[in-house]
Amino acid sequence: MKASTNTIIEVCSSRYQKICDEYNKSNTDKIINSHFGEFSQDLVNTTSNDIEMFMLDSGDKKGTVKRMFSILVEGLQNIRLHGEKGKDGHQTSFYAIDQSNDTYKIALGNLIYSKHNKNIETRITEVNKMTREEVKVLYMEVLTNGIISNKGGAGLGFITMAMKSSNNLDYYFDEINDELSCFTLIITLDRKKKV
Repeated sequence: MKASTNTIIEVCSSRYQKICDEYNKSNTDKIINSHFGEFSQDLVNTTSNDIEMFMLDSGDKKGTVKRMFSILVEGLQNIRLHGEKGKDGHQTSFYAIDQSNDTYKIALGNLIYSKHNKNIETRITEVNKMTREEVKVLYMEVLTNGIISNKGGAGLGFITMAMKSSNNLDYYFDEINDELSCFTLIITLDRKKKV
């Protein structure tokens, strides 16, 4: 039985608020962009372009900006295309982008079917155990031999974001009911690290 819209919004907004509160409690961090609700292609395009301009204005190196752009497009498109919907047909999703002196943190949240939690956890854990070189090799293997999912993806999302960030991926599952969970992925991108 699908959860009510109010329950979905309550669970997802609770995680979103925790993330925003965590980012806001530091004197050196600031949220530079965030959104809670439906994701459209216009939102993906506008957000990606706005963040790119913000980073260039902040003095970030072009390589860092390019890696952020790849992470954002991958993450936001994944949510738009693959995020599940509540019984009312609406998608409850969010993102928040935090800037500190040394890093950007990108939090991406969307609904998933709870039956996929273990598989997602296993895939992220496997990617996190790999060296940067091993992630690159896996990326090329999946790109070449990837099996396309029923929603059109080849399973490159986590691999791409880990490869572009050069950091481990963090995540949360907040159970809504037996059927749905709010899945949150946190990607950290170093501002000064040479790649």
